[in-house]
Amino acid sequence: MNQNTKRLTESAVMIALATVLSLITLVQLPQGGAITPASMVPIILISLRYDVKWAMLTSLVYAGIQMIIGFYAPPTPNFFNFLLVVLLDYVVAFGVLGLAGSIGRVLKKPIAQILFGAGIVIGMRFLCHFASGILIWSSYAPEGQPVWLYSLLYNGSYMLGEIIVSLIVLAVLFPFLARYLKKGPLLSA
Repeated sequence: MNQNTKRLTESAVMIALATVLSLITLVQLPQGGAITPASMVPIILISLRYDVKWAMLTSLVYAGIQMIIGFYAPPTPNFFNFLLVVLLDYVVAFGVLGLAGSIGRVLKKPIAQILFGAGIVIGMRFLCHFASGILIWSSYAPEGQPVWLYSLLYNGSYMLGEIIVSLIVLAVLFPFLARYLKKGPLLSA
């Protein structure tokens, strides 16, 4: 099979798997956000297996799909704030998943590369949602509670669960992942 066809097919399958996993919620929050059974892991695997350009393209396609299936209308007074929601809660938040492989390469051991890269990009996704919570979703904060604290608690509640589930799944799957990723750039770096 042609390398481009193989890469495209793998990415399509991983995007589909990530999308299906994102629809299975272990915990659903009322204004968006959920703990899923490791829905980001398939996109992170593409990032670990392929170069950053391809991984970013894959993660941005996934971001678009997430926006289509899970968009929550924000309480925005203008187009600029609406654009911020699109960027912070979807494009950038899911787009950063494509950086896991590049970030993981700073470490030597393959398991450390995988867990570190995944942990950092999921943390970056949290920061996007945290910023969005402060800038856009502040009207949902209980009266008297600082907006930053509301955003930290709301977004932290599900993103902490997401990072724990994702890292556990990656650690458990590591013996199988080592073979899958062996031909990719991360473990051969």
